[in-house]
Amino acid sequence: MLRPRLRIPLRPRLSTPAQSTLLPLACRARPMHALAPLEYNQKNQASDNGIAEFLSPAAFNISWTQYQTHLLERLNRMTAETEWESKHVKDIMLGNARDPGGAPIFNHASMIHNNHFFFKHLSPTPVEMPDNLRSHLEKSFGSIETLRREMVHTAASMFGPGFVWLVKTSQPGLPTAFKVLATYAAGSPYPAAHWRRQEVDMNTAAGGNIDAAIDSGKSYLERSAYGAGKRTNAVSKKVAHAPGGTDLLPVLCLNTWEHVWLWDYGFGVGQSGGGKLAYAEKWWKQINWELVQKEANVQRLEMSSAA
Repeated sequence: MLRPRLRIPLRPRLSTPAQSTLLPLACRARPMHALAPLEYNQKNQASDNGIAEFLSPAAFNISWTQYQTHLLERLNRMTAETEWESKHVKDIMLGNARDPGGAPIFNHASMIHNNHFFFKHLSPTPVEMPDNLRSHLEKSFGSIETLRREMVHTAASMFGPGFVWLVKTSQPGLPTAFKVLATYAAGSPYPAAHWRRQEVDMNTAAGGNIDAAIDSGKSYLERSAYGAGKRTNAVSKKVAHAPGGTDLLPVLCLNTWEHVWLWDYGFGVGQSGGGKLAYAEKWWKQINWELVQKEANVQRLEMSSAA
């Protein structure tokens, strides 16, 4: 009597594509966000050699290649088969900034944008500050040295990770100027990312059901379902930023997350020339000021947050 044999599928050969043929075609064709190329790393120069005396190859690999790829993979999973999967990262960030339910997507998209903005404006070789940009910055800070100290020491004194930004500001009736501000964690400097809206007016929603949901320990998002249809977005759709907010445009940033500087600089305990302050000081020497001037567009007198 013949016994049926158990057929065990063989492991695919190395030459076989890793992608399963059983995956739906739509999944394989889905547009995904990928690691953006850096101008100074087109031929893996920074990956192999680091960035001058600023970041070692190991630090560059951790803080750019590995960390940025990690964030992108997480964002791709969260936005797959949603309205956001084919949107630009900045649009995803701003589109979820005011929605408490979209906080995880906002955090990843904002961190991807901020980290890229930091690395994008670096240069392995010194790039002199254009005279036109220098003139505008001196009008705002009195001197370039004042600007340097403000950015460097703000970064060194931050208790927790984040970013220090140089931003171009504009208010009605006032001349365009530049300011320094700090954001923590994955926070964004864009006015459109502030003033998170509450989707449900808890004062006018069905009170009895809301109270019951609160008593039962349901989350905010679960409680919000009881007030479906009673939206309070009208105001937030009319304004590009929070009431009283200032229109601004980021032109440069310094990343103060530990995984960027700790590898090369340590905490600076018992040594000179170490720690976050030393990292920030060296960062100033690696800025691509030509690109900063391009971001600032100093010839433009008025701005709009929608630009």
